[in-house]
Amino acid sequence: MTLYQKFIHTKAGEMLAIADETHLLMLHFINKPSLEEELQIVKQQLKSDVLLQSNKVLDNLEQELNSYFDGKLDSFSTPIKFNFGTPFQQKVWTALCEIPYGETISYKQLAENIGKPTAFRAVANANGKNFITLIVPCHRVIAADGSLGGYSSGIERKELLLEIEKKN
Repeated sequence: MTLYQKFIHTKAGEMLAIADETHLLMLHFINKPSLEEELQIVKQQLKSDVLLQSNKVLDNLEQELNSYFDGKLDSFSTPIKFNFGTPFQQKVWTALCEIPYGETISYKQLAENIGKPTAFRAVANANGKNFITLIVPCHRVIAADGSLGGYSSGIERKELLLEIEKKN
């Protein structure tokens, strides 16, 4: 399997995207503390090195990210694939994709949405291990008291992403 990567400059900072021939597999801001660890997971599980070149999936993603940050895109068409994580984590990530643009839900609500109402801590943990930030909108999950909670790429970024979506 051939993997491709692209660094994409956005209004919220530099991002690293990795894709195969047909799907986006990973997208993170480059200052995410666990980025290097997640890159190793990608390489080990897919038994592949990552080429330092782009492809159609990544070029399309870059266009969509630019439109998103310009407030002109509220849903991504870039195909994604969950190659990593446990079945539970993948279930959480799939549920994240169902949160409408511009809306937020609590970790408790997300746990209820997947049929595990008492598993809000496990849901929060899975949320933080999302391999495809922004497109799998983990930033739309907040604490039950309405506070923003955490965000692996910084709370300021989470605020910015929610503000972009709130305006549009």
